[in-house]
Amino acid sequence: MNTQATAKQPKIQQKAKWTIHEVVICVIVGLFAFMCVYPLWYIFVNSFSTPAAVNRGVFLIPIDFTTEAYGEMMKIAGIGSSIWIAFARTITGTCLTLACSSFAAYLLANKDLPTKKLLYRFFIITMYVNAGFIPYYLTISNIGLKNNFLVYILPTAVQAYFLILIKTYIEGIPAELTEAAEIDGAGILRTFWQIILPLSKPIIATIAVFAAVNQWNAWSDDMFFMQGRKSASLHCLQYLLYQKLQQNAVNTQAGAAAGAGVKVSNSTLRMAMSFVTVVPILCVYPYMQRFFTKGIMLGAVKG
Repeated sequence: MNTQATAKQPKIQQKAKWTIHEVVICVIVGLFAFMCVYPLWYIFVNSFSTPAAVNRGVFLIPIDFTTEAYGEMMKIAGIGSSIWIAFARTITGTCLTLACSSFAAYLLANKDLPTKKLLYRFFIITMYVNAGFIPYYLTISNIGLKNNFLVYILPTAVQAYFLILIKTYIEGIPAELTEAAEIDGAGILRTFWQIILPLSKPIIATIAVFAAVNQWNAWSDDMFFMQGRKSASLHCLQYLLYQKLQQNAVNTQAGAAAGAGVKVSNSTLRMAMSFVTVVPILCVYPYMQRFFTKGIMLGAVKG
């Protein structure tokens, strides 16, 4: 067969033309992005500005650049140990919440579980019925969790809201997978660890972000259950910053009444504390975001 050489057609370079519709969409998306980023940037520039500049108004760049607010924050007694406790409770508390909540959800998603509906309703009721703080405080004290690191992580090991989300997701996993594992001799723990957890990465990652944010921002349990000198080394970062903020508010008012120049005002210190506490959580989202995908079950079961 005779082969005929085909002439190469020159590539036509088309200039990108922006329509009015596309320009409007880009402007709207840009405004939404600006609205999301600017609050954090506002906190950042104000934390590096002097109190006088903050009173005048700082919006885009730091004015009269200073690090006095961060220096004042680092002078807090026990700041080093509080940072360690904050990270320890966030990591261990998140892992414990994921392990207990996901396993409880897996058990409740099992169709062969006796009194399944009763147990599930028992967990749901806890979202609407609360005995109050005094019974909760007495319970924590009687079981020996007061002035104990475990008070940070044990009460949040199983949460009804997380249990509902994980249970709903597990129920969407084809039953053929777990049945095949049971036929191969896998028990409950092995099926949960090797089948359910790998297929539940999206919902597990979502719950991990929620649990980590809750643990990192928590401070009320520290204030109520960590009392006395023995528990001074167990205070979290959030609670120490709260105490320092209250103390600095009094000092600022006293300095203003005396006519003395205040290097660190309550506003600048609050901005510095807010920025420091927000940054670690912001580092978690990009890592977890890659798990927020759909269609992970596509092709898991062949027809």
